[in-house]
Amino acid sequence: MNFDHNPIDLPYEDLVADTTPTGRTYFTPSGNALKSITTVLGAKKKEALLEWRKRVGEEEANRISHHASTRGSAVHNIAERYLNNEENYLKGESMPHVLFSWKTIKKLLDARVDNIRSQETPLYSDTLRVAGRVDLIADFNGELSIIDFKTSSRRKSRDEIHTYFMQACAYSLMLQELTEIEIEKLVILMVVDNDPNPIIFEENREEWIDPLIAEITEYYEKYC
Repeated sequence: MNFDHNPIDLPYEDLVADTTPTGRTYFTPSGNALKSITTVLGAKKKEALLEWRKRVGEEEANRISHHASTRGSAVHNIAERYLNNEENYLKGESMPHVLFSWKTIKKLLDARVDNIRSQETPLYSDTLRVAGRVDLIADFNGELSIIDFKTSSRRKSRDEIHTYFMQACAYSLMLQELTEIEIEKLVILMVVDNDPNPIIFEENREEWIDPLIAEITEYYEKYC
């Protein structure tokens, strides 16, 4: 499979980021410090995460967290190399659970994705006061879309992943503020452990703008 690339021009090459135990902050070309969108949307989950760690124990919690983070990062990296048309896109990857997850998402990329505009690109919005890195901007089923890859230990429903839609919505709004390119379609591609059938969630941006703004406003009022 060979993917076409039509890159979006941005007025900068990268953003400096600082990661601390309280989250990640990005610094814009003009020097503004903006919170990561994942930090903002994940703030409410911290208490639940601490309770979960107490319940299962630190050793088991660390094992599960390490498994999830390494799998997610590995699948993202393979997908990025594959979409960049690199021949050796599986270099260094041999873990069975990673390769299984990759195989399930590869068939989706081959069938539905093309015209790559951007990958792992830092975006920001001074208006929203957030920044982050979008996984993929490309055509999905022929329509320009914000595409985010997610890995999960179990199948999740739409009602369980509202923050994923808000995150994708934020990337769309950031891109529009920076380039005037308006993308309405949001796509979440979820790979589930030991499940050969990935989940596709498709949403319209307009439905998630108000919830996103409410979450950002609450975060800055409560934590900053």
